[in-house]
Amino acid sequence: MAGPQVTRISYTLDSSLDSVSRVEQTAEQLAKKAGMDEDELFRFTMAVREAAVNAVLHGNAYDPDKRITASFENTGNSLVIRIADQGKGLDPDTLPDPLAPENLLRGSGRGIFLIRSFMDEVHFKLLNPGTELTLVKHLGTAST
Repeated sequence: MAGPQVTRISYTLDSSLDSVSRVEQTAEQLAKKAGMDEDELFRFTMAVREAAVNAVLHGNAYDPDKRITASFENTGNSLVIRIADQGKGLDPDTLPDPLAPENLLRGSGRGIFLIRSFMDEVHFKLLNPGTELTLVKHLGTAST
C-alpha cells in the first residue's frame, strides 16, 4: 500500500515584491490542495507572506544581486515552507516583543510574532550568509 504522495516545489527568486507574491500564491495553492479551510488558509498564507517579505526587505534589503529561496513541501502530515535570504543573518532572540507597552505603537516588528502565532512550528537557521526560516503547519489542526 502506498503512503501519502509528497509534494515538493522550490524556487530561487529575486529580492522583489513580485517574488513575495509568487511565494504567497504557491503557498496558497499548496494549502488549498491539502484541504485547508478558509480561515486557516488566510492565517497560513499571511504567515508565509510575512516570512517572504522579511527575507526580501530585512534580509536582502531589496539588493538586486541577492536572491531568496523558497521551498514548499506537503509531507502528508504537514505543510513545510522554507524561506532563506542572503542577508546578514537574524538572531530571533534579539527581536523586540511587539506586545511590550513600549513597542505597541511601532510600525514594524510584528511579522515574526504573527508567523509564530499562525504556524505550529517556526525554526530559524543561520546560514553563511543569511537566515533560513522554516514554517510548519500540521494538517488537520486549526489555530484558534
